[in-house]
Parts: sequence; C-alpha cells; structure tokens
Amino acid sequence: MKKLFLLFLACALIPQLSISQETEPKVKLPVSGRPNIPSDLSFEFGFNQLNNRPADLTTRFITSRTFNVFYQVPIQLFGEGSGFTFNPGIGIATDKLEFKGNKNLFINPTLGAESSSLLNLSDVYGSTAVINKNNFSANYFEVPLDIRYHLNKSNYSRSFRFTLGGKVGFLYNAHTKIAYETAAVGSKKIKDSQNFGLEKFRYAVSFKAGTPGFYMWMNYYINSMFQPGRGPFATEATPLTFGIAFTVF
Repeated sequence: MKKLFLLFLACALIPQLSISQETEPKVKLPVSGRPNIPSDLSFEFGFNQLNNRPADLTTRFITSRTFNVFYQVPIQLFGEGSGFTFNPGIGIATDKLEFKGNKNLFINPTLGAESSSLLNLSDVYGSTAVINKNNFSANYFEVPLDIRYHLNKSNYSRSFRFTLGGKVGFLYNAHTKIAYETAAVGSKKIKDSQNFGLEKFRYAVSFKAGTPGFYMWMNYYINSMFQPGRGPFATEATPLTFGIAFTVF
C-alpha cells in the first residue's frame, strides 16, 4: 500500500515541471485549452482493487475498472489568494469487477435476499458452457467534498493543485452480466440486478493531484463493501480505486 501511494504521488508531481507559474492573469484559455468557467466537470477513469479480501475473491486487474463523472463548484476559503478552495459536488460512480476463474456472484440460498456467494460458472451453467462475458457492476450516486490547494495563488485556472477530501456514496444499482453458450441452449445473455448483500452507503478518503485539465486520483473506501456476514466468504473487503481524470470546465 505504501509503495502504491509513493508511486501515485511521484507520477502526480511530474506534470508540475511543465506548468507556468505566471503571476499576472491573462485573458486567454489556460494551457490545457479548457474554458475558464468557475466549476469542474470531471471524467475519471481507473481500476478497482479489493483490500482485506480472502484469496478466493481475487479479481482481474485490467478488466476490473471504474468510471466516474463529477460536477464540483469551488468556494473560496480564507479569502481571495489564499490558495485554498472548498469543492463540494455531486456525481455517479460505476465500478466493475471481474473475478478470476470464471466466477461471479449469486444469491446465497442459505442467507436469502441481500446476500451473495461466489460460484464457478461451470457449476451453474454446466462444464461445457463457453463463457463470452462475465462481470459484476455496482453503481453509486456520490457526493465529493474536497479541500483543494492551488500552488499558483494569483491564477487558480493555471495552477497545479493538490486535493484532499472525502466522499459519500449511495448504491442505486448492482448487477451481474453473463453471456455464455452451450450446445443444449445456444447463446444466452443474463443480467441479474439485485443487492447481492452490498452496503447501501459507502465512505471514502480521496486524494487528487494535477492541473486544471488533468489529474491523478485515488479513493480509499473505509467501510466494507458488503454488509456484515452477507457477502461471499463473509468478507470484509474494502475497495481501493485509482486512475486518471480529465476536466472539461
């Protein structure tokens, strides 16, 4: 975890070398070419990892992805030119997980609704089934609350910045998508939407670093992904998401 954070921070600092530190604001677009509107519409792309998980709950790295869209508005803190802003907002987060070994989540028949167990698809659809698609998605409404520090205090729109904050998310949809083929039934596509024992609320500490048009980000969720005793293997795994982002305003 420490090595991952140090690597993230090192990568985030590299763009600072190319950012102009002009003290006089100019009436033109910032270096990134984005409109100088006092708000941020950000698109975040990244990957998911599960911390504190059992070995049987291993996921594939490349196909376990996240996509987030957030709109935030800056509010001056400590007066103009302090370098600090408070950036509340709202958005949506879509997290996908692909489990190794052609496995996915299914209702745990012992626990009933709002529960899940991790099963091999060959045990569910037959050993001859050819799996063409297999993933799990969880979708959230999220409210980010960020404190941002701008290095260029006279022109925030041209400044490298660091952000430390938190976010609250509310689960509005979770589903599995499975596509498979067998000689007996042909091609099948199944989308199963239900709770799977997920916690309805989640909470994260977030870190961002970058320029007005581009930044790197990391979210560390501090509560378990699943309700106590309701997930596969009674797991207490917590998500960690990270990646890059582009801001269009």
